[in-house]
Amino acid sequence: MNHRPGAPVVVGVDGSASALDAVRVAVREAAARNRPLRVVHAFVWPLLGVPLGPSPDGPPEGGLRNQAARIVTEAVAEAGKADPEVPVSGVVVDGAPTAVLLAESRDAALVVLGSRGLGGFAGLLIGSSAVQVSAHATGPVLVVRGEPRADGPVVVGVDGSELSDLAVGFAVEEAARRGVELVAVHAWLHPAPLGPGDVLPLVYDLDALAAEEERVLAQAVAGWAERYPDVPIRRRLVRGAPARALVEESGSAQLVVVGARGRSGLAGLLLGSVSHAVLHHGRCPVAVVRHHRAS
Repeated sequence: MNHRPGAPVVVGVDGSASALDAVRVAVREAAARNRPLRVVHAFVWPLLGVPLGPSPDGPPEGGLRNQAARIVTEAVAEAGKADPEVPVSGVVVDGAPTAVLLAESRDAALVVLGSRGLGGFAGLLIGSSAVQVSAHATGPVLVVRGEPRADGPVVVGVDGSELSDLAVGFAVEEAARRGVELVAVHAWLHPAPLGPGDVLPLVYDLDALAAEEERVLAQAVAGWAERYPDVPIRRRLVRGAPARALVEESGSAQLVVVGARGRSGLAGLLLGSVSHAVLHHGRCPVAVVRHHRAS
């Protein structure tokens, strides 16, 4: 997590209803972190060489550049209505949405996005910018989907990887901030090959496997429980598909936290299959945590 003093919470806006939902959530996140809010609109039209100013025959307030400014002004006003105490700034940045937001993530405490934008296709459950930013951002990304609510626990997916530990750390901080329980979910599928060329044993002890998976889960949360003694942590061991388990938990959660890649991630896959599935099918906001290094 980015704890640089003064690092803002950044929210991307494009004039859609989903983006305004993200603004309202971003204001709450900024207030909880005692951070300013930075509203960003990526203005892609200069890259396409189209006229940006008002038409000679149209009103002076017309044109794409003025429209972009109005999108930011509307979002800043929405943030002010949601919480007048949070310092808010707005900016129009020339560039494609994904590139602009990835650049913003380098200096952000958190990037907040709506799950769908104006460029979304009807058949897609989540916008391509949200997926790409979640996969490549320097810091954590919060995708606002489902129905944001104040009740319910924070849920985190655990698989024993280093990135999973970062996700647990982020999740326990969120649970402490919100004053709610943390549910750590570890789902396992056995017997299952761990990689190409692996051979399944002909005989396996299911009880021993379950005990080992319980150990992985307990070890993943042990240190955090000591550091945050006021946060109740409930361990949930599930025999089944990790993505399905987390999506089911999202139905009663206020936030689900996943690592961008887990133990079974492939080197070329920056957004693992589990995090990708939860982004698409989760029923509450989803935070994606990844290593702080350039992609």
